[in-house]
Amino acid sequence: MKIRIFITACLLMVGVASCNEDILNPINPNELSVGTFFVSGPQLLAGVNAAYAGAQGLDLYIREYFFLHDMLSDDVESGGGQLEGHRNQLLTGSIDPSNPIIISNWRGFYRIIHRANIVLDNAEGLTEEITESLRSRIIGEALFLRAWGYFELVSLWGGVPLMTTMATSIESASPRATEEEVYQQIITDLTEAIDRLPAKGAYGTADIGRATNAAARALLAKVHMFRGEYALAKPHLENIINSGEYSLVPRYLDNFEEENEHNQESIFEIIMTRSFGDADVWGGDGSGISFSTFRGQEYSPVAWRNLVPSRSLVQEFEKEENGAEKDDPRFSYNFYQIGDTYNNGNNVLTPDAVQGDNERPSWRKYTMIYKQPAENMASGINFRVIRYADVLLMMAEVENELGNTAAALPFLNATRQRADVAMPLYPTSQYPVGNQEEMRRAIQHERRVEFPGEQIRNRDIRRWRRMNVLTNATLPHFRPHHDLMPLPFAEIDNNSALTNDDQNPGY
Repeated sequence: MKIRIFITACLLMVGVASCNEDILNPINPNELSVGTFFVSGPQLLAGVNAAYAGAQGLDLYIREYFFLHDMLSDDVESGGGQLEGHRNQLLTGSIDPSNPIIISNWRGFYRIIHRANIVLDNAEGLTEEITESLRSRIIGEALFLRAWGYFELVSLWGGVPLMTTMATSIESASPRATEEEVYQQIITDLTEAIDRLPAKGAYGTADIGRATNAAARALLAKVHMFRGEYALAKPHLENIINSGEYSLVPRYLDNFEEENEHNQESIFEIIMTRSFGDADVWGGDGSGISFSTFRGQEYSPVAWRNLVPSRSLVQEFEKEENGAEKDDPRFSYNFYQIGDTYNNGNNVLTPDAVQGDNERPSWRKYTMIYKQPAENMASGINFRVIRYADVLLMMAEVENELGNTAAALPFLNATRQRADVAMPLYPTSQYPVGNQEEMRRAIQHERRVEFPGEQIRNRDIRRWRRMNVLTNATLPHFRPHHDLMPLPFAEIDNNSALTNDDQNPGY
């Protein structure tokens, strides 16, 4: 069952008044501000729902988040001349601080951070209709969401303005913090969130989709791995694995269809729903206007098809014709080709139905045409942000990088043992795993074919490149300064604590 996260517009309207004005002007009960809104548990819950809803905006998961991460990786190429120019700039390495996609992602995650800060600033003073366990859980959720927002920002931009209280005026602007300061805030937030958040099974049906203890642990493991701190990541991954709450679903595509959301493989999802149709989907700013995503419309073979799987990604899948023992079935689970059926087997994909180069595969993952004849803007498929498969493959990498290559093997083979994948186990003729370097190459291969189009590859490439262990990436337009994204011009113009000297090198 999907939960619908509604938010209250007044959370974004902060009224500031002096002490003398407060004395002279009694509170109007019909005029809400942050100070007058938060008086009870249900209102604090509405506040944290607002922070979740920030991800359900056009700046992020309705449209721009998957574009940014996929185009900065080597998972995709242009589907044809219909791809908008500012998107194509990211594919060709022509990245500049005015790019709307960069601005959108920056704005979208700061929106989540701001809303989380509002909750954290007001959580302790409430006494009505709230238990201490509910208060603690909501604080944990807000800390998780703030940490997630800052990890998205710091992993792409480096040091960013660090705000840990809600903004109340233009003068609230913060200077750029160091990368280390941002990471330490993330680690502090997630450490506290782990102590406050319940296990997945402790939530009732109405609260499915909220952050859990495992989600915070998995995110903290990702943070440590991005920093090369494998020993610090290991206990969090072990805790999730040993909890017994998670397992791989037998059918790979259960992770990317509407009917099987919040399954035993799912650790954290962004909720989407078609309950409201296409209502103002173009104006979705994470304020409850729209909860459906463009993901299928953008990538589907029978819709806009703006991005297609890259040639290097297609070639990454093991095939008998290239010397593998078996064709990897995840190829057909991720991609459509001419002649494939869709719409529950009632339609066949023909060359005339496909926009652009119909010799190239198209994305199947996260598209709606598996059960309907056409793709439209109202896709209600949840985004699986963290899957248990990711935890298992992170554990394989942790063991290998800590020198325990043999211990990595069971975790590496787990995703190949999924019932409808059933690939030959490592070592294979193409992927021996007799030493750390061979195991590293196999892990990087397995992550690429398990998670394409899930906005994971971009950050994998970045961390492996920074640690000088990247074995298989094709980014022909990459330049060293692309390791960090440019601070948006709009942020430098609007933030009085920033100047052009704060810009990342090369932009």
